[in-house]
Amino acid sequence: MRIFLPVLLIVILFSITGCDETRIYETNKDFKGNDWFIDSVASFSFEIKDATSDYNILTNVRNAISYPFANLYIKYTLLDSNNKKIDGKLLRLPLFDKKSGKPYGDGLGDIFDHQFTLLKGHKFQEPGVYKVRIKQYMRQDPLPFIMSVGVRVEKAEGENQE
Repeated sequence: MRIFLPVLLIVILFSITGCDETRIYETNKDFKGNDWFIDSVASFSFEIKDATSDYNILTNVRNAISYPFANLYIKYTLLDSNNKKIDGKLLRLPLFDKKSGKPYGDGLGDIFDHQFTLLKGHKFQEPGVYKVRIKQYMRQDPLPFIMSVGVRVEKAEGENQE
């Protein structure tokens, strides 16, 4: 009985945290030495099989507390299977509170994870392979203490979803 209860709790924990039914794709790319160079474009490819659903596209950012700015500016581009630009924007991502310096995101020690929405409720015109490219748009090269950037694609939850 002493072994059964902890094993049962671990199985329950994994079953709760392991299932993410809305996620279609999620990958992060690490930066060597935790430096993000201006010419280093993070590129992500994913497949959309169901063009009748709406999707959210998010970006993941992992940084160290030593990151020297309150914000991170990125430029993202969404491309279709023919490398035709569907969408793209320059975004300001707040990583720290400007006044207090308190980090946003989920942290463990001096590492913080953030997730920001790039597109919400996006409808793809047809099934296929799509790409998201993300580039840092800061004035410092390399940009220190950015450990990784990633993309998550998930089915949007709402009235029109099955």
